[in-house]
Amino acid sequence: MRVETTPLDGVLLFVPEPHRDERGLFTRTFDAAVAAEHGLDPAAFLQDSQSRSVAGTIRGMHGRSGRGEAKLVRCARGAVHDVLVDIRPDSPTFGRQTSVRLDDRAFVTLYVPAGFLHGFQALTGEADVCYRIDREHDPAEDLSVRYDDPDLAIGWPRPVTAISPRDLRAGSWAGLTGRLGVG
Repeated sequence: MRVETTPLDGVLLFVPEPHRDERGLFTRTFDAAVAAEHGLDPAAFLQDSQSRSVAGTIRGMHGRSGRGEAKLVRCARGAVHDVLVDIRPDSPTFGRQTSVRLDDRAFVTLYVPAGFLHGFQALTGEADVCYRIDREHDPAEDLSVRYDDPDLAIGWPRPVTAISPRDLRAGSWAGLTGRLGVG
């Protein structure tokens, strides 16, 4: 398994090397030793969750206030266009975004440090996304910005087919930066 950096400070991609043969494939999707070599505490991840989305669905853009939450994200079935926005006011990449394709071909795992908005769009008929999170969920700390906020101008690759009522009620980037005391 190799580890790649991204344009956003602290965000990593864990890229496995699947073994493929006539039976199918086998791959390691997490390796505690590799995570520790890159400064992550494997024991800190307390919760595993999974979502299933139909093509065109957008989930996001979500974050956490307070200490935030770090997570490992991978797509176990299908493919998604995954997007991160840095909301750490003191970060050199504050306000910048990056995107990566996560799918069931490459099995890349995305490490998202605390202090990011995260969201994705399902690119295939169904997409299963798995999350390994380092904190219990506290709804009082939820942050969200609309997926189509003009200040973020996220380039979603497909027309939106489904989005939750909660995500449709999400706030603006300007509102979030004001809440963070930035700008």
